[in-house]
Order: sequence, then structure tokens, then C-alpha cells
Amino acid sequence: MTRLRINGVEAEVAVATIAELLAERGIDPKARFLAVAVNGAVVRRAEWAVAALSPGDDVEIVRPLQGG
Repeated sequence: MTRLRINGVEAEVAVATIAELLAERGIDPKARFLAVAVNGAVVRRAEWAVAALSPGDDVEIVRPLQGG
């Protein structure tokens, strides 16, 4: 298990990469307008499958929300 901060909330997860984290969260990695940043740096979509996550990383998953 790895302890991460995901969108401001501490979480214990059993993942090694951004792609695995998205899958665990039920987020389609092919969805349009989806961005991921780790420790304040945006990670390119092409790197999600190999971008390793380390204990203590701060991950932000950003997707647009509809509303008005």
C-alpha cells in the first residue's frame, strides 16, 4: 500500500502508476479534458502508464464539471 494525497485527501492505495490509480478510481484514462499533476507538475497523458507514484506524492486529478 502507498499513502498518497489525492485531490487534497490522504489515501492508502495499492497502485504503482498514474494509470493504475485512475483505473482504481474508476476514471477512464481516455476521457477528454482529463489532466493529472503529481507534486505540482502536470504529467503528460502518454506517460501515465509508466509514471511511477511514490509514498507521500500529492496527486491532483482534474476533470471539468458541468454546472451553471
